[in-house]
Amino acid sequence: MKRLLITIDGPAGAGKTTVSRELADRLGYKYIDTGALYRGVAFEARYAMVGQDDDIGLENLCNTLNLNFVKDERGLRLLSNNSDITDQIRTPEISMMASAVSARPVVRKYLLGLQRNLGREKGVVFEGRDMGTVVFPDADKKFYLDASPRVRAIRRYRELESKTSQTVEEVEREIRLRDENDRKRETAPMKPADDALILDSTDFSVNEVVEMMLSYISN
Repeated sequence: MKRLLITIDGPAGAGKTTVSRELADRLGYKYIDTGALYRGVAFEARYAMVGQDDDIGLENLCNTLNLNFVKDERGLRLLSNNSDITDQIRTPEISMMASAVSARPVVRKYLLGLQRNLGREKGVVFEGRDMGTVVFPDADKKFYLDASPRVRAIRRYRELESKTSQTVEEVEREIRLRDENDRKRETAPMKPADDALILDSTDFSVNEVVEMMLSYISN
């Protein structure tokens, strides 16, 4: 069977990560969490005290970074210059900074080449916000996964519950703010690709969403 390059875009909390992992497992494909790459840049920028709008500083930082994924018994892990930063990039502060640095052309240029190199051999599921519109406009199959802001907030709250003192309402406010920032940014705004299948996961289980995707892929 022909190996495909599949993209799954959508806002935070829509279920992209869980669905993408499950779809990749079912197909025997690699899974790439591109949001983690932006979080990785944000984490390193914060550590190096580089401002989110400091393009020269961000460009210099990117030139020193070596971001890559490895898989172990805990799942997919993100390494930055051989240091595992997976657990350190999943905080509200890094989430908001990742949204900001993702709008900077110097960061997008650095990660564009990295992402396209990762997809060169196909047989991979890419999860992100502009995979089907900017990074892989010629992807074999494209999906845009969404859900209501309230449902997305509850999902994200459950993920963060042990790591944050935020309430569901605070998480929802952050999600709505990030949605607005991602959709209104001048560079690669978050939106469905014209040829993407749009799925609303609000009332569906992970398995149901994956089955819909598999059905679409097989046609």
